[in-house]
Amino acid sequence: MQPVFRFAPSPNGLLHLGHAYSALLNEQEARRHGGRLLLRIEDIDRLRSRSEHVQAIFEDLDWLGIAFDGPVRFQSAHMDDYRKAADTLQQRGLLFACDCTRQRVAREAQALSGPDRLSTDPDGAPLYPGHCLHTPPHLDQPVAWRLRMEAALQTVTVDDLSYQAFAGPRGDQNSEWITRPTAPQRWGDAVLLRKDIATSYHLSVVVDDALQGVTHVVRGRDLEAATDLHCLLQALLGLPRPHYDHHDLVTDTDGTKLAKSRMSKPLRQWREEGASPAMIRSMLGFESTECHNG
Repeated sequence: MQPVFRFAPSPNGLLHLGHAYSALLNEQEARRHGGRLLLRIEDIDRLRSRSEHVQAIFEDLDWLGIAFDGPVRFQSAHMDDYRKAADTLQQRGLLFACDCTRQRVAREAQALSGPDRLSTDPDGAPLYPGHCLHTPPHLDQPVAWRLRMEAALQTVTVDDLSYQAFAGPRGDQNSEWITRPTAPQRWGDAVLLRKDIATSYHLSVVVDDALQGVTHVVRGRDLEAATDLHCLLQALLGLPRPHYDHHDLVTDTDGTKLAKSRMSKPLRQWREEGASPAMIRSMLGFESTECHNG
């Protein structure tokens, strides 16, 4: 089977050097393994996604000289795919409705926190305290749908929660199996269908990877914890599991990771200040396309 890699930015801001590194790393690994490289625009958040940012993504990636294979997949055009996946989980009794506000979740999570119970998930969000598990809301108002984590874990095996990591850019091609059978519990009863959006990042990404035939996921270490939840969802939905590699993050001078929310210097500004694609590639540790092509 030909390897398939993907780069999947969200159009809620301009790409920065961290995005460039991830895109270039995926390009490098796809070409090195004789595989294909896909582009996916993760635009399920209608409130934050902007058409001008989509255009900027295309322009930045084209400027870097990254060539993608096949059509671009826009998540917003495939909501039915995510709905079908959610229906599968609902039919198995693995989702429950929740109308709790963020304030309520934060307040109750803090009250229940202690030495034996975390108060936040790996993303730093308050860990759901379970209110609507015991007091179901009326469905005549907007609700989120959460995964019954305890019930879900009872339906899978340790092997279902394992994934194969590949060393990729570090030069060692020997794969290793990563097994963390209790790791998904760190996410608690995670939201899979948001109140404002009929899906979530976690649900849509595993569905997309399966439908696009993605075999290798190369992404930052900030998403390593999410892989445990994604493996669980893949097992529950009967989806194939890619190999995973979690690369180091590009950081600012103070050691903080680059982020759109911190207004990290975008690629567009580098370009406007006279940087060349070869300079960006070299700065991030990659050969220029001119050098690579001889």
